[in-house]
Amino acid sequence: MKISIVAVGKLKEKYLKQGIQEYVKRLGAYANIDIIEVPDEKAPENMSDAEAEEVKRKEGERILSKISTDTYIISLEIMGEMLTSEGLARKMDNLATHGKSKIALVIGGSLGLSKEVTDRSDFALSFSKMTFPHQLMRLVLVEQVYRAFRINRGEPYHK
Repeated sequence: MKISIVAVGKLKEKYLKQGIQEYVKRLGAYANIDIIEVPDEKAPENMSDAEAEEVKRKEGERILSKISTDTYIISLEIMGEMLTSEGLARKMDNLATHGKSKIALVIGGSLGLSKEVTDRSDFALSFSKMTFPHQLMRLVLVEQVYRAFRINRGEPYHK
């Protein structure tokens, strides 16, 4: 299975980079994993709705340019479906069983995802109704993907 995490913005915090690198290393036993960063747009605090949509549109174009047409896209969205860790494991297992060997997990920028990305998405996943920093979400996501593989293999993992 080939898994890409496509995220807007550059990861800056050293502790997040270290955590992500650790899980990517662990995931190497189960899948090919790739972290793809696309540049974020400047988003001033007091922009209009139209300007915010334009920022999301530009970031969305960058995201979609990194994803091939035969890739199953899981977008992270507040209004998406919430799954347990076991539910995510089942979802990943079902995708593999049905020949979906290329998966992209997409994390938007500070304003979220464009309509073009959400329309192209095959599944909207929510981790919570809360808003999380998109950089921290990368670490949480890669840990949950690792946990899903451990669950699917029947291997022990902290509960």
